[in-house]
Amino acid sequence: MQNRKETILKFLKRSLFSLLFFLISLKSYTQDSLSVAIDFTEEKELKFQQFFFTALSQKSIGNYQKAIENLESCNQILPNNKSVFFEFSKNYLYLNNTLLAKEYINRAINQDSKNTWMQKHLVKVLEKENNFFEAIKIQQKIIVLNPKENKNLVLLYLKNRDYKKALSFIKTLEEDNLLSSDLRRIKERLEKTNYSETQKVRVSKDIYKRFETEKTYTVLKQILIASKDKPKLLLKFCKEGIALFPAQPFVYLINGSTLNVNKEFKKALEILQNGIDFVIEDAMEVLFYKEIALAYKGLNNKVEERRYMEKYRKLVN
Repeated sequence: MQNRKETILKFLKRSLFSLLFFLISLKSYTQDSLSVAIDFTEEKELKFQQFFFTALSQKSIGNYQKAIENLESCNQILPNNKSVFFEFSKNYLYLNNTLLAKEYINRAINQDSKNTWMQKHLVKVLEKENNFFEAIKIQQKIIVLNPKENKNLVLLYLKNRDYKKALSFIKTLEEDNLLSSDLRRIKERLEKTNYSETQKVRVSKDIYKRFETEKTYTVLKQILIASKDKPKLLLKFCKEGIALFPAQPFVYLINGSTLNVNKEFKKALEILQNGIDFVIEDAMEVLFYKEIALAYKGLNNKVEERRYMEKYRKLVN
């Protein structure tokens, strides 16, 4: 009788844990379209579930290194599992280790090349590296699998300062009746700010002279856009531009971005925090959050860097 009770108790404990694991995994992976396929002994299955559940729990409270340790135990029990690789990549990205984050997500994608959630995560890793060129290539693949992901491609073009391609892609979506209200606002903004090729003015000595006598925001903007590879000029005209047009967020953004490139992170942060108050569009706001996060990263303030990266991700997603 006693043995029978112990057997039933053991069965109930295992059933309860399996149910708990299933619910947690379902919540975690519904968005990722992944499941853990397990086919081995009950003892190993239980151990795998325990380590995997603990990894998810530790990640949820920000103990990313502890989560990785539990995932390593999972990998020893069941090597080369794509779900484990995916979780490895997420935790390494939270730890700002983009090298390992990229390595593990690529391993996962090699096993499931059509999984859009893993592809989207790879885009986040590449964005963290400021590798917008590669991120755009991956996002283009995502759109083939899920056309609704077109907005992020536009945002990636904007982050890469490829305004011509952003506008061209938006017009293509408009022709196919796929233009959302957000993208319509971005299109209007791009056209108003003269980012299209037909409106873009080549910077020359004449335009600098023109700004000396015609200090308008339109002329200033043309100079800033076309001088993106000339940091000294950018800083000079941004300083003057903020004094003349203190409510134009684009000038603050260019100024802060240039200061980040120059590793003047404290100055960059001050400029960006002043400028974000004037932002009214999501497309511009997301760029500010990314630059602010970079400034905090340069200042080794991981708490604030993580906070602004979360704001950035919410707008991107």
